Amino acid sequence: MTTLSTWLPVAAGTGSALVGGFYFAFSALVMPALRMRPASDAVAAMNAINQKAVTPPFMILFFGSAAASAGVVIAAVVDPGSQPPLRVAGAAACLAGFLSTMAINVPLNNRLAQGSSQDWNQFLRGWVPANHLRAALSTAGAAALLIPLNP
Repeated sequence: MTTLSTWLPVAAGTGSALVGGFYFAFSALVMPALRMRPASDAVAAMNAINQKAVTPPFMILFFGSAAASAGVVIAAVVDPGSQPPLRVAGAAACLAGFLSTMAINVPLNNRLAQGSSQDWNQFLRGWVPANHLRAALSTAGAAALLIPLNP
């Protein structure tokens, strides 16, 4: 019989892999392309992208994978033998990527949308390294959650 503690790492890892891939696409493709545009065009495009991100498909994936990762950690605390340390570390990495997003990228996006005095290059200096970090944390966490372990 399959238990919740078996499916939580799969859900967390799969969601985090998808989120990490999304962030990777920004690092590898979207942000370099926006850098090639005039600042006003790049700001308008980034604001449009950020508006579209706050829709059910991405929000379910984003918050759902964080919730599943939290579930893995909670399961390990409640029943220490239920989750191998590697999976707990993976869930913690995924949660760190989530927290990085909420603490750094989202506030920067909000300031950009409000038309703060911050210029585009200053936005990039903060947003892009934070995006690389959350991509790495989400991807590494997903790998740790999904790697087959011998019982």
